[in-house]
Amino acid sequence: MRSARHHTTPANAAPIPIDALRGFFLIMEAWGISGEEARVLLGAPAERTYYAWRNGSGVRVPADTLRRIGYIAGIYKALQIVYADPQLADIWIKRPNKAFGDQSPLDRMLGGDVVDLAAVRTYLDAARAPWS
Repeated sequence: MRSARHHTTPANAAPIPIDALRGFFLIMEAWGISGEEARVLLGAPAERTYYAWRNGSGVRVPADTLRRIGYIAGIYKALQIVYADPQLADIWIKRPNKAFGDQSPLDRMLGGDVVDLAAVRTYLDAARAPWS
């Protein structure tokens, strides 16, 4: 994935991280994540806001949401490093894992808190350490 490029809106408005949102939705597609699950991973924004982001509309994105997108991108990247086969990397997220109490990493991330995303990211960062 490319680095996030920020586009700006009219005078003195905050930057809109269009590429970060685009990347997030591409990852959701690769993982086969539903719209409702994606909303939870983003921090449960209003449905209208979620669809505006998904459609690439110029709206503001809170720092917490950008942090969540960063964790998701890191998880995706770590999986691509750990698994040579992209399909294996993409299905890992839905497979039960003893490290998460026999629930899938996705189930853990759907706990809704940013620490749930961080837990999965930390696990994968430790797993990929020999390849880093």
